[in-house]
Amino acid sequence: MKEKINITLTGVGGQGVVTAANILGKAAVRADVNVFVSEVHGMAQRGGSVNCTVRLGDVSGPLIPNGSANAILSMEPSEALRYIQYTNKKTKIITDIVPVIPFTVATGDEKYPELEKIFNELEKYGELYKVDAAKLANEAGALITRNIVMLGALAGADILPFKPDFLLGVILESVPNKYKDINKKAFELGIKSIKK
Repeated sequence: MKEKINITLTGVGGQGVVTAANILGKAAVRADVNVFVSEVHGMAQRGGSVNCTVRLGDVSGPLIPNGSANAILSMEPSEALRYIQYTNKKTKIITDIVPVIPFTVATGDEKYPELEKIFNELEKYGELYKVDAAKLANEAGALITRNIVMLGALAGADILPFKPDFLLGVILESVPNKYKDINKKAFELGIKSIKK
């Protein structure tokens, strides 16, 4: 594969950002696509920022140059803004619409920005796709599958160098049998959410 595909995944601790990045990496290896995956953890136990990069194709390192992301996959709306320097007008910014309120906001020390302001800002930097991952994960049968809903949305955005079914196969291999149906449904709902 001669082209480069750069994806930034972001969210807060406990949302499955690293798991999602590792699944993408594993799928790329299975598809015989060159891949680099990196991860940066914040204070995950306190809802700190977590960021991973996945670079596919004709790449020689894990770091994404500014302005060159094909996609930002964000599990939390305000976290998408934190990595906006990677975007260009063609970047697909796929974000969960449900905020995770930091403890500093809960204690009244800080204010969480208005969601509409976040979305308006994101729209200036790329193509914005808003996904209600919590609602769809609950519809699939388990809130914990929010990251799988978001991977489905990414698969539906026609960025990846392999088909959605291929990625789904890798996801299903990494979950216990009793959770396969829930994860499959979560993934499919994610694809539908972006195809609307």
